[in-house]
Amino acid sequence: MELKNLKNHINNLVLLDDTDSPVLSCYVNLLQGEGSYRNFLDERKRELRKILTLQELDDFDDAFIEIQTFLKTKLNKAANGAAIFSRAGKNPFFFPLQFRSWLPNWFTIGPFPNIYHLVELKDTYDRFVVLISTQESARILEVNLGEITKQVWMERPELRLRVGREWTKEHYQHHKRERGKKFIKDKIKILEKLMAEEGHIHLILAGNPQITALIRKHLPKHIKEKIISTVVAYDRDKTSDVVRATLSSFIENEAQKSIETTNLLIEEIKTNGLGVAGIENSINALRAGQVDVLVLAQDFSSKPWWYCKSCQLVGKQISNATTCPNCKNEEIKEIDIKEELVRLAEKYNCKIETVEFSDILMNMEGVGCLLRYLVPEQYEQGYQSGSFG
Repeated sequence: MELKNLKNHINNLVLLDDTDSPVLSCYVNLLQGEGSYRNFLDERKRELRKILTLQELDDFDDAFIEIQTFLKTKLNKAANGAAIFSRAGKNPFFFPLQFRSWLPNWFTIGPFPNIYHLVELKDTYDRFVVLISTQESARILEVNLGEITKQVWMERPELRLRVGREWTKEHYQHHKRERGKKFIKDKIKILEKLMAEEGHIHLILAGNPQITALIRKHLPKHIKEKIISTVVAYDRDKTSDVVRATLSSFIENEAQKSIETTNLLIEEIKTNGLGVAGIENSINALRAGQVDVLVLAQDFSSKPWWYCKSCQLVGKQISNATTCPNCKNEEIKEIDIKEELVRLAEKYNCKIETVEFSDILMNMEGVGCLLRYLVPEQYEQGYQSGSFG
């Protein structure tokens, strides 16, 4: 699957209307085998059935049967992970996705699809181009979500000449060097074309260190700036092994970017600038359309919050609360606030940065936002505190 398709799928899931029937969100790790995810789903099914009403039970069972049928009959043998969304009732909905990348075993019910793991997949793997170079050939690969989606091969033309008869040795060596330069230029031309047409912003060079250094030297500045890593590879290496190595390198680079984004958020908060921290501040900024980047700890967890179906207000869970304090509507539902954060971010087209192992972010309730702008009230607070000079 390509990244742009995943983005479209996430957007469609975000726009799914809330109904009286719950949405089942099922993620399975296919790498661990059928027995593992089936045992997990059976156990989760027993847990969830205990807390549902009679009406919810009927819809739950109908939706779960759809998931079971898909897992039994429609799985792709090449897939390592699957995400399946199912809803029964008056407005049934069923949407399965399969990936070469792994996903965790995860199964929830709620008013909306659980999309966090799709968002995390999008943020972690993204897409990039790999140029694998040897003296005699080149492979230019487009990698989407851990899967090769495009591959271009180039082979260096042979020199069908006999040294000592048609040419002198010096003439031959000169011609060989010139053809070598042309081969490098041809590689770069194809690479430029692919990256420009598809809008790629990440490039990894792979191959013999001497050859990759030579390639880097001849790359134009605007392509060179997109190199995020260099991986050692040789002619005998399988393409799948090289791609696996570049994936590891890419994930490390993404992790470093997450740390840099977190540091920027902390700096903005310290200076009372374009940054907010905590669940309530982040929710408010997202709903106001101020957010440029949602920064979310992978370890984020919180007690349930409530959601009003009528006015769409979100608030902290209050014991025995049955009425929305804003519109007095009685149709309030319990929601996963982590899911609500990513749902709002996707709805307003904000970038989402998931961060692993950040104690300082966890001290801020596990979430913060880099803002596009400040509202007048925030400017007023800034001037009062002297933060804007």
